[in-house]
Order: sequence, then C-alpha cells, then structure tokens
Amino acid sequence: MHAEPTLLLALDLTGTFVFGLNGALTAVRAARLDVVGVVTLGMMTALGGGVIRDVLIGSIPPATFLDWRYFALAAAGGLIAFALSKRLSRLETPITVLDAIGLSVFAVIGASKAMNVGLGIAPSVLLGVVTAVGGGTIRDTLVRQIPTVLRSELYAIPALVAAAITVATMRMGLYGLPAALGAAAVCFVIRMIGVRFGLNAPSPPGTVEDSGDPESDPPPASGPADRQ
Repeated sequence: MHAEPTLLLALDLTGTFVFGLNGALTAVRAARLDVVGVVTLGMMTALGGGVIRDVLIGSIPPATFLDWRYFALAAAGGLIAFALSKRLSRLETPITVLDAIGLSVFAVIGASKAMNVGLGIAPSVLLGVVTAVGGGTIRDTLVRQIPTVLRSELYAIPALVAAAITVATMRMGLYGLPAALGAAAVCFVIRMIGVRFGLNAPSPPGTVEDSGDPESDPPPASGPADRQ
C-alpha cells in the first residue's frame, strides 16, 4: 500500500469524524437508540461511503480497515453525539452544518482518489458523489427514512459540483490545498443555500413536493376495501 498524500489523508480523516458525529446525532434525533446503536450508526455514516468507493476502485482492503484512525475518529464522533443528546433540541443547525461539511469533504476525497487510480472524468465525478452520499444513505435507510439524497434541498447536486471541480483541477494540473478547499467550499455554500431557502432539485411535472416525512404525506384515497 502506498502512502496517501498528506492532504488527502487529512481531508479523509476530517470528513470521517464529522460524518461520525453527524450520523450519530441523526440517530439520536430519528430513533431512540442506546449507546451501541448511536455509535454504530455514526460509524456507518462515517465509513460507509469510503468503503463503497474503495471497493469500486479495487482498493482492497478499504483504507478504513488499514488505518485505525478511521475507526477511532468515527467512534469518537458517535460518543460525542451520544453525550450531547440531551441538548438535541439545540443541535438542529449544527447537525445540518456538519452534514454539509462531511458532504463537501467526501465529494472531494472520492473524486481525487478515483482520479489517482486512473479512472476517467465521468467515473471519477460519480465516485465523488457516491463517497459523499453513501454513508448518509445507509444511515437513513437503517432508521427507516427516505434517504436525504433523494428528497432534500440540493444534496447530491452540491457533491456533484465539488467532484467536478476536483476532477477539472486535477486534469489541468492545478490540484492542491487551495483547489481542494475551494471545491469543498463551493459544495458547502450550495448545500447551505439550498437549506436556507428550501431549494430542491426539479420534481416530475404534476407532482406535489414532499419533505420526505411520512407523517406529512396526504392520506391515501380510500376504497371499498378500506371502509369497514
């Protein structure tokens, strides 16, 4: 295994901790889990996207299983979230901000790793998005929510933009700390604008926009079988 560039490793570890914290906070908010459940969900959020990415690019075993710091940071994020669970009502904004940070960092990481193993432009951009949204999708599925990427304010699109910027700068030989941070910043800003103004990707014509909350859905039309 060759040594990862310092920048790549630093961003990867940062995203791992942030997503671990975010995933565990989401677990506390969405489902009343014990400490094991909260930490487990935080770790799956933090590590899931990276594992999917590494498997797809043939980096076996995934980096997560070769460096103890990934597990340690993901678990630390989960434990911190569990400790802060009593203040959950005040953590709505921090959860959203942490999610945006993790999304931004992982989009850059996924795209740059894909380019480093020789993949083309489109596959690299796609893997950037998969890395960014994979862990959160696993998290939402386990707590029986529609994944954020399928319903939330500009979630996959910011990751796509960040991954595209990363790939473009690498192709032009301009990739480095400023370019990586710039791509992550663009993703973060777009994501937060979407949250602030409730912007969403276009929905099919004639459909009613839905927040993804089952309780907010209109009741199904009743038929003869429904009436007793």
